[in-house]
Amino acid sequence: MNYENRIDLSELSESVRKIREQVSQIIIGQSRFVDYLLTALFAEGHVLIEGVPGVAKTLTAKTLAKTLSVDFSRIQFTPDLMPSDILGTAIFNPKTVDFEFKSGPIFSNLVLIDEINRSPAKTQAALFEVMEERQITNSGSTYLLEKPFMVLATQNPVEHEGTYRLPEAQLDRFLFKILIDYPDLEQEIEILKGHHLHPDRTKDLSGIIALISKEQINSIQEKVKQVFVEDKLLEYIAKIISETRSSKSIFLGASPRASVALLNASKSFAAINGRDFVTPEDIQELVPAVLRHRIILTPEKEMEGLSTDQVIHHIVQKIEVPR
Repeated sequence: MNYENRIDLSELSESVRKIREQVSQIIIGQSRFVDYLLTALFAEGHVLIEGVPGVAKTLTAKTLAKTLSVDFSRIQFTPDLMPSDILGTAIFNPKTVDFEFKSGPIFSNLVLIDEINRSPAKTQAALFEVMEERQITNSGSTYLLEKPFMVLATQNPVEHEGTYRLPEAQLDRFLFKILIDYPDLEQEIEILKGHHLHPDRTKDLSGIIALISKEQINSIQEKVKQVFVEDKLLEYIAKIISETRSSKSIFLGASPRASVALLNASKSFAAINGRDFVTPEDIQELVPAVLRHRIILTPEKEMEGLSTDQVIHHIVQKIEVPR
């Protein structure tokens, strides 16, 4: 049976296919990671990427950025980084005898923040407004950021010396928290072969070409909003989020922002897979990435060694799937 989409997703499908091909030239074994990044991009969300050093977190983000014809900036977070180093500051201009705002590196379309947990709370707080409202306020003036705007932030889950816990309010502003694991044996062999035959492949990204313009991304984001979601799936999302607030294993449940995040992410995930409608499988696939950074387990469950993903899995299994 042939199904014809009500929304023309041909441009999106072709763009996603080409991006996957481009990224796979540099990155081995991270196809799901790339799909999640594209899902977040087209859902107008931000992504927190967690993984041990050396699993290509930063390289994947840089490679993806190269496939997009957008402005890209990279910020290395350090303990001495100040909010003005990110947002910008007002500088006195002797010619005009007035202060002029000089924008910081956050004024870009795709912003990669390396080791986001290296900076203290004052610097983290500088990201609250810009991540949620796509604007900053300086000296009483508001400056809007150009669309599209996306933050990709990395952090190391193992090393804690010289790091700071991200505020819950900031974590809640990330659409996804993606966990990057080690490659399997076959993938690691392929990585070694690639480095042996082409030692500079991961350093030289000149072979990666830009495939989508800013205007195309904005257009795709608008199409994603039109993806159809049945009422019973909206209820399904609400039940999942509501269960995090009543579960005895969870100290802090997810907020309504999590419901909206799961909805938007599911619509985008369906679109990049060529569908203009959301299925229960789309929602189930994305629940861990949307919720794992938004809930806090009770101390008792943490002492038992229970993980947030295990609790999320139990919640999803508990709720009846609409058909």
